[in-house]
Amino acid sequence: MTGQEQWLLRTDTTTYAVALGGDGRWAELAAWGPHGVEHGPSPMDRSQRTHFITPADAAPAEYIPYGLRPFTGADLVARQSGGDRGSWWRFTGATADGDRALRLDFTDEVLGLRTTLCYETVPGTDVILRWTELTCTGDRELRLERIDSAAVNVPAQGGARLTYLAGQWSQEFQLKQLELERGRFEMESTQGAAGHAYAPWLAVQDAAAPAEGATPTYGIALEWSGNWRISADAEPGGSVRVRAGRVPHEGAVRLAPGATLTTPRLACAFSADGLDGLARVWHRYERLLTGDRMNRPRKVLYNSWEATGFDVDAAAQLELAKAAADLGAELFVVDDGWFTGRHDDTGGLGDWEPDPAGFPDGFDRFVDEVRALGMDFGLWVEPEGISPRSKLYAEHPEWVYRLDGRPATLVRNQLLLDLGRTDVQDFVIATLDRLLGDHAISYLKWDMNRPPTERGRPGGPSGDDPEHLDLDAAHVAGYLRVLDHLRTAHPHVTVEGCAGGGARVEHATLARTDVVWPSDNTAPLDRLRIQYGYLHAHAPHTMSSWVTDAAGVFDPRPRSLAFRFVNSIAGVLGIGADIREWTPEQCAEATEWIDRYKDVRDVVHHGEVHLLGSPADPTCGIQYEEPGGGRLVVTAWSTGALDGAPLVPGRPARLRLRGLVPDVVYTDQDSGTRYSGAHLLHSGLPFAWTAGHDAELVVLVRQ
Repeated sequence: MTGQEQWLLRTDTTTYAVALGGDGRWAELAAWGPHGVEHGPSPMDRSQRTHFITPADAAPAEYIPYGLRPFTGADLVARQSGGDRGSWWRFTGATADGDRALRLDFTDEVLGLRTTLCYETVPGTDVILRWTELTCTGDRELRLERIDSAAVNVPAQGGARLTYLAGQWSQEFQLKQLELERGRFEMESTQGAAGHAYAPWLAVQDAAAPAEGATPTYGIALEWSGNWRISADAEPGGSVRVRAGRVPHEGAVRLAPGATLTTPRLACAFSADGLDGLARVWHRYERLLTGDRMNRPRKVLYNSWEATGFDVDAAAQLELAKAAADLGAELFVVDDGWFTGRHDDTGGLGDWEPDPAGFPDGFDRFVDEVRALGMDFGLWVEPEGISPRSKLYAEHPEWVYRLDGRPATLVRNQLLLDLGRTDVQDFVIATLDRLLGDHAISYLKWDMNRPPTERGRPGGPSGDDPEHLDLDAAHVAGYLRVLDHLRTAHPHVTVEGCAGGGARVEHATLARTDVVWPSDNTAPLDRLRIQYGYLHAHAPHTMSSWVTDAAGVFDPRPRSLAFRFVNSIAGVLGIGADIREWTPEQCAEATEWIDRYKDVRDVVHHGEVHLLGSPADPTCGIQYEEPGGGRLVVTAWSTGALDGAPLVPGRPARLRLRGLVPDVVYTDQDSGTRYSGAHLLHSGLPFAWTAGHDAELVVLVRQ
């Protein structure tokens, strides 16, 4: 603490300065940027002329309630039941742990509410975690109608450039930008998950600065697996302020006397090196979230879904398994269709027993035969899904979300279990324990293929009061409880997160899974754009990516098998094609690519990443630098004309690499070509594209 009314939080290379403002009525940002940015007049100190708004409306407040801030957007809206909306609090104390953690208390004695703003730095990163604790200190229940986690103020001068991830099913993580000079930008999901349409992630830059290069860039990501909202305001006076938090399904959360509600954590990141630098901050943070599991190599996976669909039987699966093992796959996963009653998407969910008709010699014998080929074995499950024709639904119709007297909506011919119920959680845990305990399963793909509809819990467990339910938060808590159990009880099992593709990718899930599935779209150019956006927010070691034969959905231009493999090697390599139909030449090529992936995966998953260009350019790529700088891996793609013709006849395309030492020599591991760092930085790495050569994997060894 530098004084009675200012505190400093320090990450590896940045400082975050918080001060009291408004005569001690709220906290506000004083500075955020590289170490030393706090010395000098605050860039957040705006004009004190506040005609038609209050000083609080113009302040760069860290968190402020409706009441104090009535016009430009409050982070908290609270009232007593039957009372007036609003809170007028005062600062009542601070607790600091050096420059690593901070807690600021604000109290409204009339309302009966204590609000604690919480800050914590993440060692080894430039990330600060922020959240809020709300405690009912009076004797009357409170209604919390807006409960953001935090507000983030950005010292922009000419409005904000917002970068966000948007799309739809099969087109997730599309990188979008807009300039916000005045007004509000908002995105949200009320689908009980992050959703396909938007990711709970946002990057903010001064609109007057370039997007890349030495540009201060601020980012946020919400750690929440349920309903959420992010809004950005270009406020009167020029301030840019971002708010993020969960969205209660019922419109308000009831807080009983003595109870405390803790909001989801908001990760706040800074880089002085543009969007590319911010991506590296998020990658480092997610490697820390993964923890000791980072030490496990991400194995080459074969998944049988695209080859067999629901038609699962031991003979066909073993045929695929033998072919996959011959290619060098290390893991065989049977997707949907392996359990009783699952001949199509109208039945079976909830009855998680291997189908005897599909495995006439016994499921364990089938698993043993797969493992005898030298591969681990995995299964697809959808623990929250339930089919109306299932045995489970006949026994427990009360376990699904429903509203009395209202029709049930089927999505993908199924309903959704109320995972907020403890008895449902116990059932899911017991089911997964049985599967993982009875069979030699070392990989579990957790899918979720429908959002909650008719979200109610009539006649729930004893003590449930519909007026006091918080169904979204309860479902999230149940989901995380099951994942935490898997991590503790079955630490050897690799867990993949999936929700109809990339609808459940956020930090709470990433901290508890090993990989996630960004999209069901595996077409080459479509997937390249999905992965380009994904890698701005998330780390390569989390990105499961399959080689398939799928045709383009949004960009139908064909690309080579090499293009598909290099695409998948950029993350965690998997194969989903019907490899029984591949030619001997295709199989030989696939074997070579799998061997190359095994050689470079540690660099891809642990290295520092630079995104080189974008899929909108004729040539783009990704650079991965091994910790210590011994090896560089470059994945590169030709995204232009089908014939591979260069922009200038006879001249190869070039990708300028980044972050290299100019006077060091780098040697191509395959060709032996030697490059100086200066050449690679300024002239670039050459790629002579042709119609048959549209992707390349280059390994450069530092001499």
